[in-house]
Order: sequence, then C-alpha cells, then structure tokens
Amino acid sequence: MNVKNTERNSCTDWDRVDAMTDEDIDYSDIPPTTEKEFSRAELRFPKHKETVTIQLDSDVLAWFKTHNKEYHAQINTVLRRHIEAQRIGNY
Repeated sequence: MNVKNTERNSCTDWDRVDAMTDEDIDYSDIPPTTEKEFSRAELRFPKHKETVTIQLDSDVLAWFKTHNKEYHAQINTVLRRHIEAQRIGNY
C-alpha cells in the first residue's frame, strides 16, 4: 500500500542511504547465492492484462477502494498470491 506512515518518525538517515554506492554496501553477512538456488529461480514477466467483469461483494470492493487507489492492481495481487499458495500447498 502506498500510504506513508506518519505516526512514527524513521530513525534511518535516508540522506546517507541515498548517497551510498553499491561499493559502500557491506554484504559480508550474506552468503553467496549457489548454482542450486539459481536453478530453482523463476523468471516472471508481466502478464497480459485482460479486461473482465466480475461481481464482488460491495463491502469487499469498498475495502479495497479505501485502502489503495490502485485497487484493481491490489485485487489482482491478492488473487495471484492465492494461486501461488495453492500451487505450493499452503491452503
């Protein structure tokens, strides 16, 4: 969701972070990626969008609309995560 949290102040020095280069980042505590991990990787390309009409309960649609002005994309993301969870057996 693209809503900025204004209730807490960040303790991060964002100017310093923005000024960092790749060489300034310490990766020493991150193990290198193995060939096995790369072999399991999946390339994901943007899917072709298709316009359809679906019926949603009015309260469900209202919830998405109030939480994200890009609610169409958020509904799509929720549906995609459900599909992926089904594939790996989380449901």
